[in-house]
Parts: sequence; structure tokens; C-alpha cells
Amino acid sequence: MTLLKKLTAPRCAALTLVAAATLMTGCVTNTEGGPANTNAAGASNLPVSDGGQPSDWVEIKPEKVEKIAALVPAEVAADGKLTIGTNPPFAPAEFKDSEGNIIGFDIDLARAVASIMGLELEIKELDFALILPQIFGGTVELGASGFTDNEERRQSFDFVNYFNAGIQWGSIPGTKVNPDDACGLTIAVQRTTVSDVEDVTVRSKKCEEAGKKPINKLAFDTSDAAANAVILGRADAFSADSPVTAWAIARSEGRLTTVGEVFDSAHYGWPVKKDSPLAPALAAALQHLVETGDYAKIMDQWGLGDGRITEALINGKPVK
Repeated sequence: MTLLKKLTAPRCAALTLVAAATLMTGCVTNTEGGPANTNAAGASNLPVSDGGQPSDWVEIKPEKVEKIAALVPAEVAADGKLTIGTNPPFAPAEFKDSEGNIIGFDIDLARAVASIMGLELEIKELDFALILPQIFGGTVELGASGFTDNEERRQSFDFVNYFNAGIQWGSIPGTKVNPDDACGLTIAVQRTTVSDVEDVTVRSKKCEEAGKKPINKLAFDTSDAAANAVILGRADAFSADSPVTAWAIARSEGRLTTVGEVFDSAHYGWPVKKDSPLAPALAAALQHLVETGDYAKIMDQWGLGDGRITEALINGKPVK
């Protein structure tokens, strides 16, 4: 596989070749260009929306730790900034508030580790497919955009692991939807996520192989639109990364609940250039956050009780 294919993999997808598989299965994909939660005037009329920061949110910006700052590569420290590439909307990891500011737990964690390293956080909004190439080219120093750490990506990048996420389905309370038997149902997803590229597509193919109806996949630009499609009765369920599903359910005013268990769990990680000394510096700052309790405070603010790490990892392994 070429480097270009590796760099342009969809958010959280393990294999770019799966995207091509969508065209070879009977999974019926209907794409939606706009959100499913706005009226003609553009105002929200359904409970699920990205919204803004939680009401109890406070900025956590720890003091500089000299021994950790000393680990930062000179070329990164030179301008006093830690530059990240990110791609909203992907609440609660990264999304925009009503004023257009990019917020989320990815951003809060990145800002906190930057502060520990004695740097200010600089955020660059990029198309998701461009983040890894720009890290490779040196335009940004790391990605903070819900990247799944997998073996394919590790061939070109190192990943500092800061969270564990899986896939979680959601539907209306009392539903009898079963992710393992969803043939013929309509399942909403956010476009280009692992739920879109892998989960629903693979399940639909298995339906066809069993002689059953394929899944009707309804793809939206945003996760809140996918969740609202279920509330509106346009979809039987939605599939998303576990923190995304939890965020939507918490804002659904009781109209949504989880379906089944979290599956296919994997590490989220900050990608940096392969063998860059920035990786151990980031890991040291993240470990400091964990040990001081600031990591837990950040995750608590975003309602992320599940999926927390207990120690910083690089490529899934403890830092030596």
C-alpha cells in the first residue's frame, strides 16, 4: 500500500481498502448533505446538538514542568507553540461552539500537555485526510482529532495514546434493534467514520452472504444529525464511536439509549512523525496529567467516565 493511501485513511478507520469495499457490497448508502436537526430557518428543533462546553467547564492549564519541557525537540520549542491539526465536527472530541471556537476533550487535553511543556496551543482546522500528510510534511506537529492508533498507521507515525474508544450503537428506549442482526434496517452514521466505512458496511455484507436484506446506511456530515435521524424515525439506530454515542445520548432528553455493548475497542492517539522525540515528551506530559488528577478532571467535564487511560502509552506500549 502506498504512503498516500496510508495518510488519507478516514477518521478511526483501520483499513483504507474498506472504503472501496463499500462499492462492492449491497449496503445501500443514502447520503445527507445537511444536519437532520434544523428547521427551514436553520434553528435547532431537536434535542441532540453539538452545543457548547459543559456548564461546569473550566480551563485546565497546568504549570510548566521544567524536566518535561526539556524533552521537547528544539524545532518544536523554537516558536513557543505546539501546533495541532484537528477536524471538527466530532463531538465531544472536537467541535465548534456558537462563536466558532474549536472545543472538546481532544482540545482540552492538548492544551494541558502543551502548558506542561511550556508551550501555547495553536489549533489548525484541516480536512481530516490532510492532517497526517501535514504532520509528515512538518506543517503541524501532531494530530488531535480522534485518531485510532493501528498497525497500518504506525508504519509512518508514532501514536501517544490518551483514550480508549470502541463502537457503540444507540436507538430509542425499548428498541429491539440488535447490531448483530440488523439486516434490512436503516442505520445512521457520520460520514467517513469507522461506523460508516467499516462497521455498517461489513455487517451489511454479512447480511447479503446469509441471503438476507442489506442494511440501508444513512450517512450524515455530523454525528448529531445521525442521532437525530433516529429520533425523527428516519433510522432504526445509529452507530458511532463510544464517546460520540454517549455525548448524543446525554443530550437527547431521554429519547435515546445505548444498544448492546461497546465493541472493537482501540486506542485514540496523537500521531507525530515516526521516531520523533516529541512522542516521549507528549507521553511524559500526559503521564503528569494522569498523576496529578488533571486528566480525570478534563474527562469528567466531558462526561467520559469510560475509556480513560491509567498510564500514557506510545504505540500501545508503556513508555520505557
